[in-house]
Amino acid sequence: MIEIDGSYGEGGGQVLRTSLSLAAITGEPIRITGIRAGRKKPGLAAQHLTAVRAAGRICNAQLRGDALGSMLLEFIPGSAVQAGIYTFDVSKAQQGGSAGAIALVLQTILLPLALASGNSQVTLKGGTHVNFSPTVTYIEQVYLPILQRMGVEAQVKLGAWGWYPQGGGEVQLQVDGGGKLGGINLLERGELQRVRGLAVVTELPSHIPQRMANRAENLLREANLKVAVQTLRERGVAPGAGIFLTAEYQNSLTGFGGFGRLRLSAETVAEIACQQLLEFHHTGAAVDEHLADQLLLPAALASQESQYRVAEVSRHLTTNAAVIEQFGLAKITVDEAEKIVSVMSLNR
Repeated sequence: MIEIDGSYGEGGGQVLRTSLSLAAITGEPIRITGIRAGRKKPGLAAQHLTAVRAAGRICNAQLRGDALGSMLLEFIPGSAVQAGIYTFDVSKAQQGGSAGAIALVLQTILLPLALASGNSQVTLKGGTHVNFSPTVTYIEQVYLPILQRMGVEAQVKLGAWGWYPQGGGEVQLQVDGGGKLGGINLLERGELQRVRGLAVVTELPSHIPQRMANRAENLLREANLKVAVQTLRERGVAPGAGIFLTAEYQNSLTGFGGFGRLRLSAETVAEIACQQLLEFHHTGAAVDEHLADQLLLPAALASQESQYRVAEVSRHLTTNAAVIEQFGLAKITVDEAEKIVSVMSLNR
């Protein structure tokens, strides 16, 4: 059984998700201690518990410690990953529901299902656009298109928006199995082609997305970027607002967002998203800080070497690299001076 220290490095949920994905793919049993020890509320929260049970379902794993707040988990795969039709609902993981991020559940099971034989359809319910996790818009416009270049064939379709704290969102994930992963080279991002944006509200007046869009377009045009922001007013289970910007470079993609909340003007929400995008743009890097650690796992499973230049070497990145190396699948080198990540699979 591979012993994993959940408190290692940044001590968050990434250690858990990567370990679950690799246990499902390799069939290796794992024991994780100190789960999310680095967080204010340690242990399994609703989205982590849902990810554990989702990973368990797809490979018929035996689970011990799959409970809210648990800091210890044993996960023993019972079969190879099974393609199929699945539903995973974060809101059912705790009484009173949850807006836990379904993107984190999606990222836990995506690669196992992509490498399984047969196609899968997964319905995910919970938070679609919440702070401190990838939004479904980011998954759709940045993460999956980059992974497609590596051989992962998957699409997401947003059925309902789910904001914090109510959740209530829904996404359909379609994964084509039998994939073979290749490496990726993202050292140079090339010229910026355009920035596209989505300013959206649910159960709020239409002037709010319009104001977010206007402010974002003005700010980014002042910085000489080509930009177009679409406005959207949708129905939802609760009021919510956000703006999501995707920058398309010749060779790369990145995305940033801002969320509305009480006593925060629509213009300020747009400014938050624009500031993040402009800060990344000025680094000249090809890969944003969040995609940097999300690319490690597919690169470790690929048949060729991957290399990419990151905006920032985060603790998320170095922590994730250490977890992957525990499974003996890849050699990961992080050049902190040049901000270049190199991933060489050992199972070619």
